[in-house]
Amino acid sequence: MPKRKTRKKRNQRIDNLTESILQILRHNNSQPSNYKQIASKLGVDDPSSRNQIIKKLKSLEVKGTIQEVERGKYIITPSMNYYTGVIDLTGRGEGYVIVEDLEDDIFIKNKNLNKALNGDVVEVYVFKRRKNGKTEGEVTKILQRKRTEFVGTIQISEKFAFVETSGYNMYTDIFVPKSKIKKAENGDKVLVKIEGWEEHSESPVGSVVKVLGKPGEHNTEMHAILAQYGLPYEFPDAVERYANNIDTSIQPSEIKKRRDMRDVLTFTIDPKDAKDFDDALSFRELDNGNFEIGVHIADVAHYLQPNTVLDDEAYERATSVYLVDRVVPMLPEILSNNACSLRPHEEKYTFSAVFELNDKAVVINKWFGRTVTYSDARFAYEEAQHLIENPNDKTREIPAGISLTGKKYSVSEPIAEAVLKMDKLAKILRRNRMNQGAISFDKLEVKFILDEHNEPEGVYFKESKDANKLIEEFMLLANRSVAEFIGKQKENKTFVYRVHDEPDDEKIAQLENIIKRFGYKLNTRDRKSTAASLNKLLDDVHGKKEQNLIDTLTIRSMSKAVYTTNNIGHYGLAFDYYTHFTSPIRRYPDVMVHRLLQRYLDNKPSADEDQYEVKCRHSSDMEYLATSAERDSIKYMQVKYMIDHKDQEFLGVISGVTEWGIYVEIISNKCEGMVRLQDLSDDRYIFDRDEYAVIGQRTKKAYQLGDEVYVKVKNADLLKKHLDFTMIGHRKDVE
Repeated sequence: MPKRKTRKKRNQRIDNLTESILQILRHNNSQPSNYKQIASKLGVDDPSSRNQIIKKLKSLEVKGTIQEVERGKYIITPSMNYYTGVIDLTGRGEGYVIVEDLEDDIFIKNKNLNKALNGDVVEVYVFKRRKNGKTEGEVTKILQRKRTEFVGTIQISEKFAFVETSGYNMYTDIFVPKSKIKKAENGDKVLVKIEGWEEHSESPVGSVVKVLGKPGEHNTEMHAILAQYGLPYEFPDAVERYANNIDTSIQPSEIKKRRDMRDVLTFTIDPKDAKDFDDALSFRELDNGNFEIGVHIADVAHYLQPNTVLDDEAYERATSVYLVDRVVPMLPEILSNNACSLRPHEEKYTFSAVFELNDKAVVINKWFGRTVTYSDARFAYEEAQHLIENPNDKTREIPAGISLTGKKYSVSEPIAEAVLKMDKLAKILRRNRMNQGAISFDKLEVKFILDEHNEPEGVYFKESKDANKLIEEFMLLANRSVAEFIGKQKENKTFVYRVHDEPDDEKIAQLENIIKRFGYKLNTRDRKSTAASLNKLLDDVHGKKEQNLIDTLTIRSMSKAVYTTNNIGHYGLAFDYYTHFTSPIRRYPDVMVHRLLQRYLDNKPSADEDQYEVKCRHSSDMEYLATSAERDSIKYMQVKYMIDHKDQEFLGVISGVTEWGIYVEIISNKCEGMVRLQDLSDDRYIFDRDEYAVIGQRTKKAYQLGDEVYVKVKNADLLKKHLDFTMIGHRKDVE
């Protein structure tokens, strides 16, 4: 039988060769590659594959897609298809690169992330064709890591460990060699630092920086929140030593350099639990019938000298952080609670704004400079409020239940009269501000009653009353006046402003759309009418079930206030000039403002603008991180509180609707949780974006934004700070 001829094996064609070559060149676009290097990266070494690569390289060169820069070596042709932006990852492990000058964000598939993590500054190559209507691209370079340290739970095996992170939209765990786990035990919460990421490895390699403790333990979770945002909770020894060695005594030689206001009636009004008092008010009636009111601020800059370890630490922190159960101060305690704190019956160095006002609250004269003051009394807001609410009670008695000491006492007549007069002036200042187009955000603040172990026993809401507004108005007057004093000078001078841009039209339109559901509307004809109708909206919802929801949505529709040397005014306050002068114990920008103000009072030349702009950006960034940490600590405590109320039914308001669930905010404690659509067993519910609702396909039953519903806690996850609710039903159906 004749031998059968065997057909020669056909050469294998390399799939997606064009895309693969371009991907390799993009990843290494500053270093030229030849066909051998490309073949090696593709994992092929047979003659046929090499020929395909050579032909494709020539073809791409002819098209102008790539360039031959050395004999046989190629790079991608420089084009307009490369952009720099910040990557925002989704929970699904995909991303969008936000580029300042591009209208559309650039969609990045998981396979094209190329080791980019959430918030990184990246170079991205945009594909020429739009896919599914999206601008799509690929990360080609990581220019700057947003962070290298992450909080997570460590899982330890025999030879190595992995840290599982949450809260960063991470699509990978972090590999940790056994030699780098410190004293971590399996399941501990740790802070881990990424030290490298091999090209062909799925996970980065890291080492444990700090063991935070067992998940779910109170201190562990508070430290984890701080670590997650890169916020410290201890001062380095060198900083503590430096601070403790500062001479904090009041010296006669220093008093001579200042305006001595120790004989003027001065007092502080602060929260009951305050430990640092960085502002005080002084009051006296002048012979001409006008009033002299001094706004006295702790002279932190006197102790915080530039180019010291103390100043460097304060700048890095930029702000104090207020978690539910603790304060992480910007300055060590020797300064924040002692030397710089305007405590009663103590002399202090202060930086002051002193105003002469008539009885119509018109500023006749103003003076700025360094002073020495003596605080005659300390009030809690509740004590001052009692005086304001009982002006005809000539005993000026503070009841035991309201007083700081828990004992009944009488306030001296001069101080009581000062509080009442300043309250009247503050109300005029506030009314004038509102008439100018200021927006009144008096959002309810959630507070917890904690036991000695920091376990939440109850929830209450802190509301701004007349005593709070009295302090607020005089602080605003000082902040605005200092900014005007510098900003209105003939010669342009570098200064730190607190600015707030006008709201985005699109966000205001979205807000209008939502509030229609509750029967409210806005007049957005011009800036003044928009502000007036926003104030009317906030006033109309006060005390209603939807107040917190609409307050929150209104705040979200606003631009974010930031620090900058470029003054554009403050929209929310309706001020052309505004700064932060009044809280240098807890805000570094206020320290910068004190230094600059003194510099210009001394007739020195303008400071370097670029240098201060960098400091402003850093301060704004740190403020955002601190606010995020504070918000997370509240969420954590809310979840902790709800764990003990699992069997209770709660009335709530639907605060958000998505394709995966219904968010409900409980009216009595403002805790928010989610009812998953898959848990609604009476029908199959579909999300209707236009109606802000989910609607049952069979029954047509709808759960809509703003509806009142009864819910029960299904699951309280302390680690994720998340509540799952079970839907009981609409209020009208249940009651």
